[in-house]
Amino acid sequence: MPADIRKLVVQVDEVRSENGRPVDPPTRRALAMAVIANPHAGGYAENLDALVAIGEELGDLLGRRCVEALGIEPAQAQSYGKAAIVGEAGELEHAAAILHPKLGAPLRAAVGGGAALVPSAKKRGGLGTAIDVPLGHKDAAFVRSHFDAIEARVSDAPRAAEIVVAVAVTDSGRPLPRVGGLRAGEIVGQDGLR
Repeated sequence: MPADIRKLVVQVDEVRSENGRPVDPPTRRALAMAVIANPHAGGYAENLDALVAIGEELGDLLGRRCVEALGIEPAQAQSYGKAAIVGEAGELEHAAAILHPKLGAPLRAAVGGGAALVPSAKKRGGLGTAIDVPLGHKDAAFVRSHFDAIEARVSDAPRAAEIVVAVAVTDSGRPLPRVGGLRAGEIVGQDGLR
């Protein structure tokens, strides 16, 4: 069953200055959100395969939209993350079904690979509920300069029987990182950690 998408929202956050200091090149984070109908809203379903398939579809769609919004080649993506907000007639497990089993593989394809787990968050909420989409380097989870988040919010969603699904992709880490640790240029990229 394909996703029943009511709305797509895509935005880019670009930081050019931080605390009076220039950020050159600017750090950029793209966020793509889909507001979808929840096929299991209002009742319990043992089998959540429809939501798993929707997650796979949205991993591709939203990942590609982020890369396009940044105007980069997929391999230039550095960080990624995912999140979902379930409307009140749904349950957290509906978000888990979208985010965890199959969303990651097509997202990784959209960003030219990725050895690290895709950080995620989920919650239940009503219209205008915000969620922080956690971000981490796509090839190595221990790259501290890429520990970040971007807020996702759609003013008229989720309605009771909807889910907001968000994917974020960056072409950089935080602005002016200086807390040490593994640097992006030192990544080995074999185990998703270092």
